[in-house]
Amino acid sequence: MPKQKSDQLYNLIHSLSKGEKRFFKLYSSRLSNSTDKKFILLFDVLEKQKTHNDDLILSKNKVFNPKQFSNLKAHLYFQILKSVRLCNATKQENLTITMLLDYARILYNKCLYKECVKMIDKAKVKVIENDCSVLLLEILDLEKMVIPKTLESGNEARVNLLIANSNHTTISVKNSNVFSNLSLKLSSYYVQTGFSRTEKDLKNVIQFFKSSVPEYQECELSFQEKMYLYNSFIGYYFYTQNFVEGYNYASKLINLFEKQPEMKRHKLEHYIKALNNLLVVQNKLYKYSEFVETLKLLVGLKRNKELILTENINLNLFKAIYIHEINRHFMLGEFTAGTRIVDALEHELNRFIRLLDKPSILLFYYKIACLFIGSSNFKMGVKWLNKIYNAKELKLREDIHSFTRILLLVCHFEMNNELALETLLRSTYRYFLKKGMLSEYERNILDFIHTLFMDPRERNIKVQFINLKINMLKLENEPFEKRAFMYFDIISWLESKIENESIEIVIKRKALLRIG
Repeated sequence: MPKQKSDQLYNLIHSLSKGEKRFFKLYSSRLSNSTDKKFILLFDVLEKQKTHNDDLILSKNKVFNPKQFSNLKAHLYFQILKSVRLCNATKQENLTITMLLDYARILYNKCLYKECVKMIDKAKVKVIENDCSVLLLEILDLEKMVIPKTLESGNEARVNLLIANSNHTTISVKNSNVFSNLSLKLSSYYVQTGFSRTEKDLKNVIQFFKSSVPEYQECELSFQEKMYLYNSFIGYYFYTQNFVEGYNYASKLINLFEKQPEMKRHKLEHYIKALNNLLVVQNKLYKYSEFVETLKLLVGLKRNKELILTENINLNLFKAIYIHEINRHFMLGEFTAGTRIVDALEHELNRFIRLLDKPSILLFYYKIACLFIGSSNFKMGVKWLNKIYNAKELKLREDIHSFTRILLLVCHFEMNNELALETLLRSTYRYFLKKGMLSEYERNILDFIHTLFMDPRERNIKVQFINLKINMLKLENEPFEKRAFMYFDIISWLESKIENESIEIVIKRKALLRIG
């Protein structure tokens, strides 16, 4: 039996719900021999551990043989998976479908062909409800094997229907595969760099996207095909910063779910993603009223008792709800109020931290840092920015790593930390030189900080702020410079220094004008 990593088993046990643990005890109690009793004892020991430690388990429980321990853990791991599958088989529809397909295969192998056909028909009803073309193709393959063994005079119609369904499903699977691959590739681009920042980046993505999208008739596509198609266009327009078109496709995707509301339950993770995408563009386009209504739909999913909220779904809801709750405060310019949710957020963030992907963690840290900077609490801003600065995942979200360094310079400038600022300025120059890319936005800020702190003759700070604002306003509408203003509103910060107001007051005043 393959060796399981120690923390995999520990994490699996601690991910189980109370109901799943209770079911496992009932499931495992049917196994009566002494060897199997050992894995039940190991389950109890690992469940009680606050921190995983194999050596401690072996030293305190002599019943476990160290030489057989890895095999025992592997056995327990797969027994837990079996019990969880049985526990959730009737609750999660994908598991129900695969269970029916397994039953059909068993009946086929037993030469119970008519019973196999009946089980296939049950599975087909479920798979068509869920619009799972890949599983349908697998079911149809089994049906092709069993139908010749049950051929009767009236079976010709079924054979013809089976052939037609196979052809249609094959095309559907192919389209879904192409569209989902496109969406995945665009997501990969974004995770690496953020928005497109050079003309070369933009041309590459446009060429890749246009050459990859196959010809299609939208009216002939299934729900799943449309879902993946719209997602690919959303990813394309997000990356190229065309938020108006991104909004159109995000709205089309939500309307698709509204026309077939049962799909919200069948494809809940995709529906959460659709709401998240719509919230992103509503935020970028300052559609505040729509944003609030969409956020209510997202939050409402947590209270919908008709939905099965797995750990994975709860994780997706956590990410989306808290990110957009922070974004809501950004839209209103209410940074001080926004910092009040951080205590609650930090508690849940610690709960989900082992499950979150690295780009999401970096995004959380950056958003929280911006809340504190917006409320002029620069010390707390530095605390959260340092979590990113000290991270090792430099190849993920290069945009966030770049602007983290810019914001650290701003914070240390505000705190008048000249020694820290001098060191950071040098390391930031080295960072951008190593990347081989320095935008005008970044260059202007670095030169500004360098001039103020490295050249004592240039101490007329207000004039320097005015000059920097003039230079930045020239860049605000430049195609490959405007992206920077989405990460840090440098104009509002400069105006706060020039007008001697807090940055929160300046941004709140602009926010009220934008959203009416």
